[in-house]
Amino acid sequence: MAIKGTLKKSRLENLLAVLNKSHRVIGPKAEDGAVVMAEIGYKDIPSGVRDLQWPGGCRLLPGKDSQVFSFSPGPDSFKRFLHPPVSELFAFKRNGAKIDFLPAPKISERPMAFFAVRPCDLSALKLYDKIFLGGPVADQAYESLRRGSLVVALNCLYPGNNCFCLSMGTGPEARDGFDIQMTELEDSFLLEDGSAKGAEILEQLPLGQAGADEISAKRQRIESCKAAFKKSIAAQELPGMIYANLDHPHWEDIARRDLECGNCTQVCPTCFCNTSYDYAALGGIAAGGAVSGKRLRKWDSCFSRSFARVHSGNFRFSRKARYRHWMAHKLAYTQAQFGLPGCVGCGRCITWCPAGIDITAELEALRHV
Repeated sequence: MAIKGTLKKSRLENLLAVLNKSHRVIGPKAEDGAVVMAEIGYKDIPSGVRDLQWPGGCRLLPGKDSQVFSFSPGPDSFKRFLHPPVSELFAFKRNGAKIDFLPAPKISERPMAFFAVRPCDLSALKLYDKIFLGGPVADQAYESLRRGSLVVALNCLYPGNNCFCLSMGTGPEARDGFDIQMTELEDSFLLEDGSAKGAEILEQLPLGQAGADEISAKRQRIESCKAAFKKSIAAQELPGMIYANLDHPHWEDIARRDLECGNCTQVCPTCFCNTSYDYAALGGIAAGGAVSGKRLRKWDSCFSRSFARVHSGNFRFSRKARYRHWMAHKLAYTQAQFGLPGCVGCGRCITWCPAGIDITAELEALRHV
């Protein structure tokens, strides 16, 4: 990675304009009282906005006018765009005894450029790439959306009240996995390239020279961010702590508070559980006509009562078993299976849990008998 230079905040629009030449820009936008991810233009960036997050709630508030990115990650991430809530896997058509299978329509849209991606979400994206692309057969739906994409990372300077990426080792500084890295300074952004594609984009911008002062300012701001974290997790004790406490009585206490709504799995950038079903046009069956349909994939949740139902019963029937599985998957199983953490410390599961269940507090409670 090489430092390319500084970009005045008044010229941030230039960066989005260059990205928009070849990509759809997906970035932060204030909508319905939260910062979501959407296809954006420069004017959509919620500059001068900060958010107040607590277990079970979030509110947007006025921030410093001089600061562009003073808000924390909201409920959205890259996940909704690379692994959509509903997607078509293939189509089928039956005419008499003959059945034809057709691939899903090719996506003709321009590739996506993910703008202002936080370091925690970069770690989640690495896990997604391993899950969907790293197996014996790549997931075609994911691969088609990921192909040609760009990632513009943003170093975090203002941790939310529920963030704990520092203790998970996934933030607040982006170290790899991006094409361009941004660090917000007083009146400019320090830009660094992380790939040849990123370097090519930066060459098209009116960059100023970055010297020792800018490099020092970046380091000071990141260190200041580290000192501002309010939550932590005993990551160094994982996954052993989970495996040693699978029968802990505290799981029953969590189950009494849990609403099994699945909000945490919907907002989590690493959750990937899904189910599939066939959507068929059945009108022609009675007349012996052709029948066509689609195989669709949609998000599912391990909190769903039917998620673990098999032919002989449900092997996670209780709410206690479902919550324990979710938390163990985040903090133990994923690490063992993929070599990467299943929890990136973004804190979304805390903020968007209507019952205010705090994974950091629950893990701490498991340490005590």
